[in-house]
Amino acid sequence: MKYQKRLRDEVERVLPEWKRQFICYKGLKKQLKLINPRSSRDRRMGDDRSGFATGRFLDVNNNIRERIGFTRLLHSELNKVNAFYFDKEEDYVIRLKEMQLRAGNLDSNEEKLQVQRDILNLHAEMVLLLHYSVLNFTGLVKIVKKHNKRTGTSFHFSSMPRVMQRPFFSTDLLYELMRECETMLDGLFLSKQP
Repeated sequence: MKYQKRLRDEVERVLPEWKRQFICYKGLKKQLKLINPRSSRDRRMGDDRSGFATGRFLDVNNNIRERIGFTRLLHSELNKVNAFYFDKEEDYVIRLKEMQLRAGNLDSNEEKLQVQRDILNLHAEMVLLLHYSVLNFTGLVKIVKKHNKRTGTSFHFSSMPRVMQRPFFSTDLLYELMRECETMLDGLFLSKQP
């Protein structure tokens, strides 16, 4: 957890405008605490979710409402994270294309140095986006694990197939863009001409 906090603090320090774009783990935890935990008696009696056999019908209905609230908040947070990640990826694609054009039309060593700096900065921002993705994925896994423990049910990603297809779960494009930056830098550092 300390590593995560340091990494998140570093991303927020370098790019403070990203602060509100992280998954709201604290809010999800608060929503999760509204769900009544499954008691050890319930676990011994099996998986009777109807509530009729044990007279827990009202409690089950309240829990259903709270679980729906948790699920909605979780989906809202995932949409927020995904939209931010997707926008950043699109921005990086555009910026990289612009830098490729600039690198192909260099007139001076000063321009070459500036393009190299810009590529390095873009690459560094991509690394931060990768950390952003890892932190949000880790937060998601942890909150789902807490949900499963508290409710005694399994809330799996397989039950939400679209979640696994979201851009922030798949960093392939980001890695590709990072490799393109590295290739461009290699070419610029090795070239003798501006």
